Amino acid sequence: MTATENGAPAAVLAIDAGNSKTDLAIIGTDGAVRGTARGDGFRPHLVGATGAVNGLVPLVAKAAVEAGLPALGNGILVEHVSACLANADLPLEQRQLTQAIAAQGWGRTSEVVNDTFALLRAGGEDSSGIAVVCGAGINCAGLLPDGRTATFAAVGHISGDWGGGGGLWQEAMWWAARAEDGRGDETRLRVALPGHFDLPSMQALIEAVHLGVLQPERCHEMTPVLFEVAESGDRIAADIVRHQAHEIVALALAAMRRLDVLDEPIDVLFGGGVLTAGHPLLMSSIESELHRDAPRAVTRVVTTPPVIGAGLLGLDRIDDDLELARSASPRYRVHAGAPPHLILHGDRDAAVNHEQSRVLHEALSTVGAQSMYVLIAGAGHEGPELVSPAITATVAGFLAEKLG
Repeated sequence: MTATENGAPAAVLAIDAGNSKTDLAIIGTDGAVRGTARGDGFRPHLVGATGAVNGLVPLVAKAAVEAGLPALGNGILVEHVSACLANADLPLEQRQLTQAIAAQGWGRTSEVVNDTFALLRAGGEDSSGIAVVCGAGINCAGLLPDGRTATFAAVGHISGDWGGGGGLWQEAMWWAARAEDGRGDETRLRVALPGHFDLPSMQALIEAVHLGVLQPERCHEMTPVLFEVAESGDRIAADIVRHQAHEIVALALAAMRRLDVLDEPIDVLFGGGVLTAGHPLLMSSIESELHRDAPRAVTRVVTTPPVIGAGLLGLDRIDDDLELARSASPRYRVHAGAPPHLILHGDRDAAVNHEQSRVLHEALSTVGAQSMYVLIAGAGHEGPELVSPAITATVAGFLAEKLG
């Protein structure tokens, strides 16, 4: 694999981390995918930003091996890490995840955005438009060419959200349970949901879910059953599906109103397992309701894997920033007459990758300038480790030697 001009072995590490699964791709300088990996869902709200990012390490290692890159821990893998992450919804979450990604040292630069932006980039020539993701959860983002955005908190019921695959199976169970015990109208869901798991009744299914006999990941199997029953003409199941369509449209219209593009031509892109499955009742309901209020909207279901969108965002960033970064980088300003350098850097710095200092040290040494590089174990971007007695002695010794 050809290295980038800045010396990284590859161009982009693309990460698309959703609620139900995570996809990684390492992209070469020629734009080709060199290595991939797939893992479980990404849930920093449950395990913390650092814990969730640590869970990506085995996937990055697998993709790196497939791409023929050096093993983790042996330097920077890529020029840029483009991480499109579910549950990076609130500004605090995005800052914490940005720091956790940077601290891994996978790339010279990195950027963290919500995974809806991967869908936007995967679905078009640029990143503009409205994207609605309905998979395990539901979210929406809008982006215009002038940089204006519209996003949502998207943390569940408390932020006004309804549906997604994780909510739909519970809604289906709610109605089926009430049909069985007499509190609600009859629905074929009463038989179809337990029947999918070879259980005799809703009571048996309720017990299996409540007691953990039925694993959480298997509960999502009820969502396709809901759509099958709805397509068969069941009124209650069809009402649930239409409710989901209404929520999807409500998100798209809200984003369009906030961006003041309701009456303009704009791409509205749909992604996530619930939407890419192409359920006829869901999609027809979305189309008819959306175009009542936004007749010029152009809708499209995006089947391109969102990790490709994450990769394209990364390549865009490299193309946009490389010349500016090079002009500002001290690495490209070194010369044999440069004054002596003492470069101190913490190995746990989450703000600036310590590999940047190593690269500068090597560049100075290559042209014959005097440079001393000290990697400080356990130190971050700031803190007491940087002014410990040992480091203070190192600085004093360096100054005494160079200044006489």
